[in-house]
Amino acid sequence: MFITLAAVHPDPSIAQTGMSTGTIAVYFIIIGILLLCSALISGSEVAFFSLGPSEKDRLKNEESRNAGIARKLLDKPQELLATILISNNFVNVGIVILSSALLTELYPATPGNETVRFLMEVFLITFLILLIGEVIPKVYATRNSISIAKFMARPLSSLNSLPPFSWLKSLLVNGTAFIHKHARKSGVKISSDELEQALALTKEDNTSEEEQKILEGIIKFGNTYAKQIMRSRMEVVALEDDLTFSEVLAIIREAGYSRIPVFKNSFDNVTGILYIKDVLPYINEAADFEWNHLTRKPFFIPENKKIDDLLKEFQIKKMHMAVIVDEYGGASGIATLEDVLEEIVGDITDEFDDDDVIFTKVSDNTFIFEGRTPLVDMYKILEIDGKEFENEKGESDSIGGFIVEKAGRILKNKEFIKFETYKLIVESSDKKRIKSVKIVVEQA
Repeated sequence: MFITLAAVHPDPSIAQTGMSTGTIAVYFIIIGILLLCSALISGSEVAFFSLGPSEKDRLKNEESRNAGIARKLLDKPQELLATILISNNFVNVGIVILSSALLTELYPATPGNETVRFLMEVFLITFLILLIGEVIPKVYATRNSISIAKFMARPLSSLNSLPPFSWLKSLLVNGTAFIHKHARKSGVKISSDELEQALALTKEDNTSEEEQKILEGIIKFGNTYAKQIMRSRMEVVALEDDLTFSEVLAIIREAGYSRIPVFKNSFDNVTGILYIKDVLPYINEAADFEWNHLTRKPFFIPENKKIDDLLKEFQIKKMHMAVIVDEYGGASGIATLEDVLEEIVGDITDEFDDDDVIFTKVSDNTFIFEGRTPLVDMYKILEIDGKEFENEKGESDSIGGFIVEKAGRILKNKEFIKFETYKLIVESSDKKRIKSVKIVVEQA
């Protein structure tokens, strides 16, 4: 009886499905290297684009080769960002593919464990990429931006010119430029009111009241007209062209202004602006000195000129004062560079200015103003935006003028008008104008 022993060989198809221990180790090593690359690339993004002016100056002053390469990369930020994003995505895709293959080998899908395996494949791999490849390197790079930028300068410079990265980079940059070009044509228009609301919503605790007022002033700046900031003709110190030199000097000393308008017959006919610095060389001249030749050509603007355009013209013409004329060519008043800037930064005072608007606060909701007080100054005292008054004021610019316009006549003492939640009572007036007004803010 013969017994034949046959060797049992494994099924070739089964033998080819598994990875050897060495292959698994290689996968782990490659994934680790890719995670390190992802970390360095992600960190370099924060490092390059968080450099402040002082840190960029430090790079400029360094003579090392890496610092020079970093400066060249920063000269083309769009190309640098495109290279970083493309290379980082390539690395992360490689990590996902290799991790998925490794997980399939170590924890293959079988009936009953599909959900657990799916969660491991999605959340475990995502967690590793986010933690090691994104969060940790970016936190570190914010504190060591210069060193990371110099360390990654050469690798990023190489990737910048290495196909296919260079091809994809050009495609991305050109495509972005094309989108920006067409997006600008159909841009969303935002009103100043919406900007004010956004500013109020985004106000930070560490933003001071002065900073907030400046930001609000910038938003309103483009929608403010010259008439709203002008000094009316009743308040303007002006010189008649037939005054003697001694009379001119007396007015100059009393007024304390650096520029004074000069008119002939009436203020509607302004003929020039007298700069006080032009007068100084002749201050000891005789009383009959012909001072009119010292005047300079006036700069006229319409009442409805936007003050942002006025500021540009002041800069171009190198002038500080404009005469504002109405639709009939008569002079309404003047506006200065200081008046324009005050719309942004608030009141600018010097040794010749009154410290405050003249008013009396009787109680928390009752104030007494001079009738000639500009409406814009009233808004500041009452701490309101004045939109209701601006919409209804018509041609008036002062409190007294507003009352006359609404009432249709000059009110007598103790007469009043009601407007919105405000009661405007005339305290003193004559046949020509309203001298004093009491404003009572009534509860809505």
